[in-house]
Amino acid sequence: MNVLITGTAGFIGFHVARRMLAEGHRVVGFDAFTPYYDPTLKRARNQILEQSPLFTSVEAQLENRDELARTFDVAEPEIVIHLAAQAGVRYALEDPEAYVSSNVVGSHNLLELARAARPRHLMLASTSSVYGGNEKQPFREIDPADHPLSLYAATKKSMEAMSHSYAHLFDLPTTCFRFFTVYGPWGRPDMALFKFVAAGLAGEPIQLFGNGQMQRDFTYVEDLVTAITALSEKPPVKGKRLGPHDSLSPVAPWRTVNIGGGNPVQLLEFVRVIAETLGVEIDMEPMAMQPGDMRSTHADASLLAGLIGPMQFTPIANGVRAFVDWYRSFYGSVD
Repeated sequence: MNVLITGTAGFIGFHVARRMLAEGHRVVGFDAFTPYYDPTLKRARNQILEQSPLFTSVEAQLENRDELARTFDVAEPEIVIHLAAQAGVRYALEDPEAYVSSNVVGSHNLLELARAARPRHLMLASTSSVYGGNEKQPFREIDPADHPLSLYAATKKSMEAMSHSYAHLFDLPTTCFRFFTVYGPWGRPDMALFKFVAAGLAGEPIQLFGNGQMQRDFTYVEDLVTAITALSEKPPVKGKRLGPHDSLSPVAPWRTVNIGGGNPVQLLEFVRVIAETLGVEIDMEPMAMQPGDMRSTHADASLLAGLIGPMQFTPIANGVRAFVDWYRSFYGSVD
């Protein structure tokens, strides 16, 4: 297949592109290499992808409609996987314009071009953060998601809403997948696992927000990639619902799908696993909740299982070990 993936120099986009290339697909990757975190890490990921003759890299921002249009022309995509975004919950307090520009304006540009290109499946990365103030758990795709706690979540919900209108108006098969705290090798430096491992190896204390009582439904990145690649073969079909739990729109070939294992882990337990894996003690500084943070996330994965079959999700200890092994290899860290 011809696959266009945005965000291929990013954590998740890199892994998805690498899997698609391994399966023999032609991949055009689109990424801006923004300095939100160390671009050196992004360049290293991209260099690995560029070793494949099936990979073409385009460096530009989503806001650049002309360059994005040229990329669509080059890719001639049968599948579009939109993973590029301004990520992070707390950074939105510092630079809110970046979120609106990339996640709303940039995503709209992509929708306009997908409308013209007519891929057989448009796949868009959303987030568990859209569930926001929902107290009922586990989160189901058919539950309301009307109370985002962060601008990041609000922009992702806006993207979902825009994509639904395009799916309805232009009969564009669209899946919005909602990620649940993805982690693993080549992860982002702004995320907890990366920070905790770096601090643990350096013998420095960590700040544990929410006094360590928060829970996250951690999802190992290779499990996420398996789900995305399987879902790519399952474009929504209007009128073909799996049952009452299906989020398929009544008026469009459009649905949302949770990608998470449904096994929340308390942050204190997460830190314990990291410390045990590193073979060190990690000093913790309990901190209050930060603005925009959710106290708990918990995926209902029944729709995902109904679409692609049951999945075996990687245990947290195995996933943390894989990340630590990568970190030590990439950064030359030693105990």
